Amino acid sequence: MAKAAETADAQSPELAKYATGDALGVLNRSLYADRLNGVVSKGRPTNNPTVSTVDPTDKPTTVAVADCSDSSNWLKYKGGKLLDDTPGGRRSITAEVKKQQDGTWKVTRFAVEKVGSC
Repeated sequence: MAKAAETADAQSPELAKYATGDALGVLNRSLYADRLNGVVSKGRPTNNPTVSTVDPTDKPTTVAVADCSDSSNWLKYKGGKLLDDTPGGRRSITAEVKKQQDGTWKVTRFAVEKVGSC
């Protein structure tokens, strides 16, 4: 997402390497809206995800991931100018990651909470 957001590229093939279903739809729509509004993102969020649950435990096909991501250095710009001077910060992110038929793992759903949620 961070790489595709540099140019607001909703069609980036990289997105489908890591996301599918609802998650991919959210990413595509978000980037499409940014492109329509002339918005790009610069920098990168800091992530440190951890696995919170696996299902089934003996041969997982679904994994829940949790993170307290820091978006302080991942900012949106329009026309070369910072769009919002309110700094980002730490926010809770949860995701569902499922094993696909081809053996790869992809994010199928995720939730990003407000700044200060972790």
